Amino acid sequence: MKKISIIMAVVVAAILTSCNQSAPTASMKSEIDTLSYAIGMSQTQGLKDYLVMRMGVDTTYIDEFLKGFYESAQSSEDPKKTAYYAGLQIGQQVSTGMVKNINQMIFGEDSTQTVNEKNIYAGFMAAVAGKFDVMDLDSANSYVQTHMDAIQQAAKEKQFGENKKACEEFMANIAKKDGVKELGNGVYYEVLTEGTGEVAADTCRVKVHYEGKLIDGTVFDSNLERDPTVFGASQVIPGFKAALTTMPVGSKWIVYIPQDQAYGAQDMGNIKPFSALIFTIDLISIEK
Repeated sequence: MKKISIIMAVVVAAILTSCNQSAPTASMKSEIDTLSYAIGMSQTQGLKDYLVMRMGVDTTYIDEFLKGFYESAQSSEDPKKTAYYAGLQIGQQVSTGMVKNINQMIFGEDSTQTVNEKNIYAGFMAAVAGKFDVMDLDSANSYVQTHMDAIQQAAKEKQFGENKKACEEFMANIAKKDGVKELGNGVYYEVLTEGTGEVAADTCRVKVHYEGKLIDGTVFDSNLERDPTVFGASQVIPGFKAALTTMPVGSKWIVYIPQDQAYGAQDMGNIKPFSALIFTIDLISIEK
């Protein structure tokens, strides 16, 4: 391996020292010294991008990063400092990672709603310190399990309430439409072609041509221009499954599925929470 220029290394070390009083001064007395310095430098490739994108660091304050880095790196022989710097690291991960992920999970893209960040820190610190005067760990886990879905549902209804209302009105009008029959659980269908074949059980695999639309007519999925798809009758949303296990082979139906028999409060990208769906389903065969 070629040696790094000792003069250049000393210059770089001097610059670092002038920028940050905590920075060490490199000593280039041997090949190992130079190799060590080169290794340190080589490990920084992509670091600034990582700091910005993954840790939320403003590189205007890179001197503060370097100060913290060196102090933390030197703390390995001091258990008190090791604990402190571990707290700094975990705190950064919680604030820039966990809290943002929780907000995303509960509130989606609605930036007007947020969890109580200080309370997250308070609960976290109380549990680590073994202080359970407000609630114990079992109670905390139970509360999350029993209330998270309800809070998430309420947040989604606030954000997508208009879509839910429009879809409910659409389904109410479909129920009154001539020629429409009820399949159960609020699912309705119209027969375009009445088949005479057998009816699939939910354990069967079926070959299907289909097209899925939103209530405004937007097509979100279709295989009409491709070969039919083969899949398990139970591997689809409940409303689709109800149709597949009722219609005889050779049938072609238009099926109207309310949100609670589709994806409910889930955000599926082009299918927003609480969306009613319309499928044209052509059941070609049951695959043995």
